[in-house]
Amino acid sequence: MITLSNLEPKKGAVKKRKRVGRGPGSGHGKTAGRGHKGEKARAGGAKPVWFEGGQMPLYRRLPKRGFKNIFRKEYEYVNLDQIESRYSEGEVVNKETLFNKGLIKRTELPVKVLGRGDLTKALEFQVDKISKGAREKIEKAGGKINA
Repeated sequence: MITLSNLEPKKGAVKKRKRVGRGPGSGHGKTAGRGHKGEKARAGGAKPVWFEGGQMPLYRRLPKRGFKNIFRKEYEYVNLDQIESRYSEGEVVNKETLFNKGLIKRTELPVKVLGRGDLTKALEFQVDKISKGAREKIEKAGGKINA
């Protein structure tokens, strides 16, 4: 019967670690498998894989271009022509319905409605932002905006 007191790993699963530099009788004495002299025989001597022998490294030879604007606000954009084709009269346009109808991919981003296309149905909008042109077209169609 197996108990905690007699548990042991399977035969061949655990190997003894190689102890180097412990005398000539071990077979790994003197240079301890590091060969003779040179950079790689010393402690901490191996250079990183990206080291280019002291020449100007590639990442410093190439020019830097552009920048990342850390203050940029990202939105999910939807145009009126997309809304027109998928919504019927009196429906509410919000993140959940836009996501369910496949017009936006991520619900964690704010939604902005843009004014491409025309709107003929009176819809209720509950979104984060609406462009000036889209706002005019929504109000002209008799829609409500609760932004």
